[in-house]
Amino acid sequence: MQLPIYQVDAFTDKLFGGNPAAVCPLDGWLPDATMQAIAAENNLAETAFFVREGDGYALRWFTPTVEVDLCGHATLASGYVVFHLLDRTLESVNFRTLKAGTLRWIFRHVPPRRPRRRPGCSRRSAARRRRCCALAIVSWSMAWRPKSPR
Repeated sequence: MQLPIYQVDAFTDKLFGGNPAAVCPLDGWLPDATMQAIAAENNLAETAFFVREGDGYALRWFTPTVEVDLCGHATLASGYVVFHLLDRTLESVNFRTLKAGTLRWIFRHVPPRRPRRRPGCSRRSAARRRRCCALAIVSWSMAWRPKSPR
């Protein structure tokens, strides 16, 4: 069986940085044991599998040992694969999940900027805004590389 598997580094704009996740787009669901075996072979924190369903995708995440209810960086990685490799015309995509509900991924170019500290604003709240800004930026600045066959 041959499946496309992409390794995407989330939360970075540099190759080999950030949080790596494997992403495997499927035409139809594989048996759970097969998806678990693929995740174990990838040996990354998470492997995301998704299947086209209506106007969005059904999405599941596996660690090398178990299926998990939610994974943020693998969801971002899946969105990256959809927007940059599968359908460049989309502006948003809905990922339907078994436990976390529907996750909407909106693709928009957000120019990087450093939040300014307002007068009377604590350093802590400025740092919190900076983290939120970084999460918005990641939607367009992820590096990816196809996982090479062994």
